[in-house]
Amino acid sequence: MAKSSVAVRTSPRAATKTTSPGLRAVARDPRQKPRAIASPAAAPAPMQPQVTEADLEVIWKTFKRTRDENLRNTLIEHHMPLVRAIAERVLQTLPKSIELDDLSSAGTFGLMDAINGFDLSRGIKFKTYCTTRIRGSILDELRSQDWVPRLVRLKAHRLDRAIRQLEGELGRAPNQAEIAHALGITLEELQAHEAEANAKTIFSLSEKWDDGDEEKEMEKVEILADRKSVDPVDTIQQRDALDMITGSLTKKERLIILMYYYEGLTMREIGEIMELTESRVCQIHSNVMARLKAQLDRTTSQPA
Repeated sequence: MAKSSVAVRTSPRAATKTTSPGLRAVARDPRQKPRAIASPAAAPAPMQPQVTEADLEVIWKTFKRTRDENLRNTLIEHHMPLVRAIAERVLQTLPKSIELDDLSSAGTFGLMDAINGFDLSRGIKFKTYCTTRIRGSILDELRSQDWVPRLVRLKAHRLDRAIRQLEGELGRAPNQAEIAHALGITLEELQAHEAEANAKTIFSLSEKWDDGDEEKEMEKVEILADRKSVDPVDTIQQRDALDMITGSLTKKERLIILMYYYEGLTMREIGEIMELTESRVCQIHSNVMARLKAQLDRTTSQPA
């Protein structure tokens, strides 16, 4: 019987070979529950317990009474999706150089301050209270990284809002007199506001260059011009000019010109290398210069 029971648990085919008809019928009975042994690896992962509103209320009361760090961490973890959602909404109005994780980190500090300062006796929902604190913490972090003074930003927003309002009313772009009248300032003050509003903006060189092709993304630092590098066009032109100048020279004359003008050697050093006297090197150099000068004169005197 022990062998038969093992055959039933393993596979139906083994059961038909080793069990009797009666036992086979019992094994095929749909009312009988299967006795398959589940593998430990197939066991589902334990689900994290969901914090209900009742549990959250108990946690809040206990935390306010004991100030337990573990309970505070539980509250932070429970409200982290809210921080992420607020950070994503703020990110939509910011440049691409701003990272979502940076905003979430700043919002987490606002959430911690909101948890520590929340008063249960006031009878308001914590979500309503902490939303303002989280958003304010994110904006404070952005302002701390902004090199333009806040007053200048406010003037720029006020100027932009007045221009948009006048465009809607007039159906055209307003002139400076109309903008100054709408803001209640003089033309000189308007010009000062415009100069402040047009302050230079700092961009991140690590920001991705948006060319519409995600597979070939590159950072802005990769497309900046290197002012210190040699212009390849100048290099090509110099090489062409050198080939034209030395094309009609002999090998000895070409070496003297290259060593004197490109290597910076003296006539004496060139003579030692080529086993010539210094006077002979000077004579060859003078003859070459005279021929090149005559060649250039003929080229410039020819009609275009």
